[in-house]
Amino acid sequence: MVNLKINGIPLEVEEGTSILTAARKVNVRIPTLCYNPDLPPWASCGICIVRMEGSPKMVRACTTPVAEGMSVITHDAEIITVRRTVLDLILSNHPNDCLQCPRNGSCELQALAAEFGIRKSPYRKVLNGLPIDDTNPAIVLNPEKCIRCGRCVKVCQEMQNVWALEFLGRGIKGRIASAADTPLGESPCIKCGQCAAHCPVGAIYERDDTARVWSALQNPDLHPVVQIAPAVRVALAEEFGLEPGALVTRRLYAALRRLGFKTVFDTNFSADLTIMEEGTELVKRLVDAAGSNTVSPNIPLITSCCPAWVDYMEKYYNDMIPNFSTAKSPQQMMGAMIKAYWADKAGINPDKVYSVSIMPCTAKKWETKRNSDMKSAGHGYDVDIVLTTRELARMIKQSGIDILTLPEEDADSPLGPYTGAGTIFGVTGGVMEAAVRSAYFLVTKKELGNVNFLPVRGLDGVKEAEVDFNNGIKIRIAVAHQMGNIAAVLDNIRSARDSGQDTPYHFVEVMACRGGCIGGGGQPYGCTDEVRAKRTAGLYTDDEKSALRCSHQNPCITQVYDEFLGEPNGHKAHELLHTKYEERPLYL
Repeated sequence: MVNLKINGIPLEVEEGTSILTAARKVNVRIPTLCYNPDLPPWASCGICIVRMEGSPKMVRACTTPVAEGMSVITHDAEIITVRRTVLDLILSNHPNDCLQCPRNGSCELQALAAEFGIRKSPYRKVLNGLPIDDTNPAIVLNPEKCIRCGRCVKVCQEMQNVWALEFLGRGIKGRIASAADTPLGESPCIKCGQCAAHCPVGAIYERDDTARVWSALQNPDLHPVVQIAPAVRVALAEEFGLEPGALVTRRLYAALRRLGFKTVFDTNFSADLTIMEEGTELVKRLVDAAGSNTVSPNIPLITSCCPAWVDYMEKYYNDMIPNFSTAKSPQQMMGAMIKAYWADKAGINPDKVYSVSIMPCTAKKWETKRNSDMKSAGHGYDVDIVLTTRELARMIKQSGIDILTLPEEDADSPLGPYTGAGTIFGVTGGVMEAAVRSAYFLVTKKELGNVNFLPVRGLDGVKEAEVDFNNGIKIRIAVAHQMGNIAAVLDNIRSARDSGQDTPYHFVEVMACRGGCIGGGGQPYGCTDEVRAKRTAGLYTDDEKSALRCSHQNPCITQVYDEFLGEPNGHKAHELLHTKYEERPLYL
């Protein structure tokens, strides 16, 4: 432990702690722009400068470790002047079109400029005239707004291991760009949106599709239908001043109806449907593998719910295609069921159905048109448009809806009711836990006593466990989240396969974003591990208060199989609820 003072306040912290972190322990806030708790600090912006008492030398608080006896001054007239000068220099190379910027009101640079009372700049404005890159189906890159903090590059390269973004040029001509300076839509980008979620300004943001949805809502010839993802319900309230993790599910149903949606479904239902398809697929593969004398190329089964992960796999690990579950994501299953099953049941022309999904993920925008299987219902794309949590929040605010005071309503049936297993799809380990609950039943024909499967919970990058079905069958599982953690699991599988050894895992869950969908690229800004933990707790609360907590127990799931699908993994189910994969080049 190290003893020091921050602005005269004594404290004790662990050796190696940065001055920035130490200051926060005594409620002293040092301003930052390049720093983010998800990333290693690299002292790019210079806003966080501080000095030692009795010394004129200034150091950067984010990268300077504390030392025994240190006495730090974080704010005085000289430090504030230097910080204001740094901001003036950044603003001299930054556009002034704040009112048209997608980050207006949530921009960290804008907030600091207001905090420091900057009304005019002493420096000549120098802009580079860089064009907007909107070639990507999920996110938009505006390099003119870049402040060269480096967050997006570090996220893409170090957290996600995708390397679709890099720095080009030097000095005032420096800019962010896609790898090899290709259009972003032709780069290795997997559309996860973590760059946009971590950008402090409007240099990278989600593609805004709200105008298309407004148009559909106002079209009397269309029947707008909406679905909401599990993770949306524990994050949306942050946009309206509540704590992360606050559940507003039934008020959200009401808000969507007030926006003009005629039918409201819940993606949690199709998460239950996914478990029935994927769980049945797992059991079948395990049985087939048990009857083979050779190492099965189809084991382990790897989850396919996350579209950014699907894109990554097709580009970087396409030799794993035989291991991928053919089950579509819950979003796409719901889209197919709406147009192929529900529309007929409701007596509505499926060609008039406009299917919207509200997702925590920017890659979901790309997923809707990933391949021809996304038109399986035969009435155009199964999901017509995707909005992120942030986009939906803007629409609710534009409509003058006070979502926090709305009366609670239920989702429509039969594609609305869900079990606790469906709701935990939104967090890392949730798909695995939901699958274990129902796979146990499918294998043993008995209900699992304690449905809480704790080994897959938490924010460890890779989690491993063994499931004992108490009948001689043991399944080794792995859960990985945050794309940079995936390689260790997949390389372990490859190594065993190449050496002819038994697979280290039978079932693997992968989610591209840290924490899973609760930390998706389309969620409210400011996500940290503390926020992720609160959102996660909200989903587990939703699970625990559910009367039914296993997907196979959902009576509406039983209904759709009895009335329409037949059986899990059956012919009709494969036509509508399953997909295929192909090798994709890193650069188009």
